[in-house]
Amino acid sequence: MPQVMEFKLPDLGEGLTEAEIVRWLVAVGDVVAIDQPVVEVETAKAMVEVPCPYGGVVTARFGEEGTELPVGAPLITVAVGAASLPQAPAAQAAEAEGSGNVPRPLIGYGEDHSRPARRRRVRPVTAAVSAPAVAAPAAPVASAAVAGPVPVISPLVRKLAKDGGVDLRALTGSGPEGLILRADVEAALAALRAPEAAPVAAAAPAVAAQGERIPLKGVRGAVAEKLSRSRREIPDATCWVDADATELMAARAAMNAVGGPKISVLALLARICTAALARYPELNSTVDLAAKEIVRLPSVHLGFAAQTERGLVVPVVRDAQHRNPESLSAEFARLTELARSGKLAPADLTGGTFTLNNYGVFGVDGSTPIINHPEAAMLGVGRIIDKPWVHEGQLAVRKVVQLSLTFDHRVCDGGTAGGFLRYVADCVESPAVLLRSL
Repeated sequence: MPQVMEFKLPDLGEGLTEAEIVRWLVAVGDVVAIDQPVVEVETAKAMVEVPCPYGGVVTARFGEEGTELPVGAPLITVAVGAASLPQAPAAQAAEAEGSGNVPRPLIGYGEDHSRPARRRRVRPVTAAVSAPAVAAPAAPVASAAVAGPVPVISPLVRKLAKDGGVDLRALTGSGPEGLILRADVEAALAALRAPEAAPVAAAAPAVAAQGERIPLKGVRGAVAEKLSRSRREIPDATCWVDADATELMAARAAMNAVGGPKISVLALLARICTAALARYPELNSTVDLAAKEIVRLPSVHLGFAAQTERGLVVPVVRDAQHRNPESLSAEFARLTELARSGKLAPADLTGGTFTLNNYGVFGVDGSTPIINHPEAAMLGVGRIIDKPWVHEGQLAVRKVVQLSLTFDHRVCDGGTAGGFLRYVADCVESPAVLLRSL
């Protein structure tokens, strides 16, 4: 006897409650193996291919592409076992003798499992058709309209046709061996409603004139929610300072001149940040509101803001305090490439403890960053440009950068934040200062 297993949308990462179906990788009727990816979804953090833990025949898909499903909602059902394949002639006879109003086993489901499978699959609008395990002979559909059962095995398709006034015997199925699918019924309904489309089309300009509406979901929705929560919960403050980055840029040029992997400016700033956090651990913490405690974190999981076609994401470099500039450069490059291709895993986007935001790449000097909740601080870095600067008592053209630190005032006072930022600026102006802590 086949067993119909329902696979629900799993929890794909920390704090995720929903996901949007981007692309189905299997169709109803396909045979899938255990752990084979069946659907590609977009969460608030990444694009993820979801593998199915069952092997068998896909009997239903829940949700069309573009549909947003909550975690725990049914995703697909799979008929597990040899009996999930097309039935023998005896099953055909059972189908032919049964009445549409009398409960009977569905082809490909079996006696004992048909009812629970049907209950699981009856969902609002998004449920798809059952497996195309058609036992009828491969004869023209036209002859089936004269005699024999209607080639439909899904009660949902039957109900859709009944509610819409569609005669199933007048349809030509597009499924295997003439099986009538949900898409066939929907096409027939669309044809019946075609005359009603003209008034709707006439009203469209008035709706468009009110402005374009863009759903606040996916990455954009997650960013909006997180930034709003940060503003609601965190009493933040910002301090900033201009720093002469001439020596830092010279040090980077010297490092890259000796060969080997190139060191990025972001990697040098990240190494300075980890050294500063070792001196000022208050800023590598989070606030536990339920316990009314400040939790100082032992490791620095450094997030960095990355702009992609899907929007702003913040990949996380794990245990950044143990990495040197070369290792940091390599990890930044790896995560940035994954972000641009949309292949970051949820684990790559969660668990950050401090964020480095290099908004200078957009050609701006300063900003007041919003803290990446539930972290306690974020360092912003503006563009590095030539400016007049007093150096050793003389006016000179130097490479100057503006640094800004936004911090949670609950975890520390202004003195701590100012001390952190001043230490970062000192290391930027004189990289030799950093050598004392290496």
